[in-house]
Amino acid sequence: MNTRIENDSRRRFLQGIAGLSLAFCLPESGAATGPGLPPDASATALRFEPNAFVRIGTDNVVTVISKHIEMGQGTYTGIATIVAEELDASWAQVRVEGAPADAKRYANTLWGPFQGTGGSSAMANCWMQMRQAGAAARAMLVSAAAKQWQVPASEITVNDGVIRHAASGRSGSFGDFVQAAAAESVPADIQLKDPKDFKLVGKRAPRKDSAEKVNGRAIYTQDIHLPGMLTAVVAHPPRFGAKVKSVDASKARAIKGVVEVVRIPSGVAVLARDTWSAKKGRDALRITWDDSSAFRLGSEQILARYHELAKQPGAVAHRSGDTDAAFASAAKVLSASYDFPFLAHAAMEPLNCVVRLGQGECEIWNGEQMQTGDQMAVAALLGIPVEQVKINMLYAGGSFGRRGSKDADYVREAVTIAQAIKGRAPVKLVWLREDDMKAGYYRPVFHHRIEAALDAHGNATAWRHRLVGQSILAGSPFAGMVQNGIDPVSVEGAANLPYAIPARLVDLHTPTDIGVPVHWWRSVGSTHTAYSTETFIDELAAQAGKDPVAYRLELLKDHPRHSAVLRLAANKAGWGTPLPAAPGERRARGVAVHESFGTFVAEVAEITLQADGSLRVDRVVCGVDCGVPINPDVIRAQVEGSVGYALSAALHGAITLKDGVVEQSNFHDYAPIRITEMPRVEVHLIASQEKPTGIGEPAVPPLAPAVANAIAAATGKRLRDLPFDTTQLKA
Repeated sequence: MNTRIENDSRRRFLQGIAGLSLAFCLPESGAATGPGLPPDASATALRFEPNAFVRIGTDNVVTVISKHIEMGQGTYTGIATIVAEELDASWAQVRVEGAPADAKRYANTLWGPFQGTGGSSAMANCWMQMRQAGAAARAMLVSAAAKQWQVPASEITVNDGVIRHAASGRSGSFGDFVQAAAAESVPADIQLKDPKDFKLVGKRAPRKDSAEKVNGRAIYTQDIHLPGMLTAVVAHPPRFGAKVKSVDASKARAIKGVVEVVRIPSGVAVLARDTWSAKKGRDALRITWDDSSAFRLGSEQILARYHELAKQPGAVAHRSGDTDAAFASAAKVLSASYDFPFLAHAAMEPLNCVVRLGQGECEIWNGEQMQTGDQMAVAALLGIPVEQVKINMLYAGGSFGRRGSKDADYVREAVTIAQAIKGRAPVKLVWLREDDMKAGYYRPVFHHRIEAALDAHGNATAWRHRLVGQSILAGSPFAGMVQNGIDPVSVEGAANLPYAIPARLVDLHTPTDIGVPVHWWRSVGSTHTAYSTETFIDELAAQAGKDPVAYRLELLKDHPRHSAVLRLAANKAGWGTPLPAAPGERRARGVAVHESFGTFVAEVAEITLQADGSLRVDRVVCGVDCGVPINPDVIRAQVEGSVGYALSAALHGAITLKDGVVEQSNFHDYAPIRITEMPRVEVHLIASQEKPTGIGEPAVPPLAPAVANAIAAATGKRLRDLPFDTTQLKA
């Protein structure tokens, strides 16, 4: 039984916080949160749902509904913090649950009518929405208590989950007022807290996902087991664009546990009772591939083509001042070129997805990052309404962009397999590590060329920056952002360079004949633009005979937030003080500063080089301005993780192709850094009052250039390509 109370006069407010609804729910027979999912502590209790994001039971449990996936970045904790702050709930009584796929209620407000997580947008788009959701619920509970106690609402206080009226000595928990609060109207004016009164925001609080990840109760896709479910492993073509010509599945079908073998557009799927049997079945397949339309270039050939393209002007991404005149009158021209490889996402949990088909409907269990895009793709594939595609959002063991598939590739693959067996059984698609590494979707290869015109005093009077690389946005739900040949994520960090150089030209070539699937990778375009711009700025500082920090600050006079994090990191790192070195060692510091996703990060790297050229990054000091720091401990954890992730790419990361075949397959030849390579990381936060911005990605871009600049300070050698070729560093 449901009793729903709607107030038409509140509709504008309801729309502002994404479909706020008011309900008082009685327990339903057999209520549950879905197969394999943890039970809702308040599922069998009377509960008050003041909006789409908050549910409070008579058992006093506050459930916060997160429209964003928790994949290790702390989203669940951040969203819960915002709601609990305005609700004045006790942190201990708050739990978090993933929202279903429903863009009408759970859209990412920065993306329009589209639900998804990415671009470090979770806190930025949730900040005001979750504050309003929590404050509305609080106001309704207070109003209910005031009427029950027959006292003015203004005399009631709420603290740590307890509602009190001091004058009468009365008090009660949220659960005591669930039924009465459900009868209240949504307040017309939501009163938000003054930030000076925050008790949770800006403070350390235990993560909401930690306990169940430690005790094993956390539910990932791999934990889902439906009755009769089959596990599918797919043989993908070794070259992108190849198709199945013929397949002999006789040996695969003979393997115990294998149930069926089906051809699908992306390859051949083996379905079995368990993952290991499916893998053995796949390995036993004898497939002949049709490579007539396959991509066959190697990495060196791709870069050679890019170098040729870079000799000609591209589509203009930014133009200011007269670069031609500045270069014509330059006392000196400094130039550099940079090459960046394909990179795999290499999340700890490879891709997987569970699908159950019904009559005119589809249900999915997944570490879901791009709900609306996946719903639309599956609906189109099955020919059913979008509303008939139900997606259960589970935890994900990392993503770094990969699970937010721009064309729903692995989700569509899972549905296609279920279709191929006519929905006779639920299907769990499992990509093994080798599939994840070799079957596509990488940070694209890029080539950069930068030139600077210098006057007689070494000052930069003009800057030309040319980039060549595949578009990520093309073919994605966000393809409309590509305007006049410019994919904005290709040039982010380059087109908006903050340094005060009088004349600048940034242009872009976007090749369309490179048949390697590319995708956003943690910090997207800034992965390569920060490296080229920040190492080249360091070269300009050296040409001018100026300290790298002082030089940057001169050129950042109109960018106070860049300047603030730069000063903070430099001061905390002891910039300008000597580093002690043992005999035979060379030690130095390097610096970089970059803005991405509205967040400003400066990093100072301290390195040690041995005579044989071996490199150790000892310490990384970070200055961070991400607006109001919702959970400082989560921010520090994300920055530390970003440093490790970025250092892995800088030291080791490269996906290479030979004759169109990816050469890497697992962590033995696509190596993350080992714990012995992880530097000490210090994170210092700006006490900002600006609105919160992202933190999952922005600490990645400055790391590699800071290390490279430290290497140059120690050796005088500029490493312009990634990953680092340390053979050049021998004394």
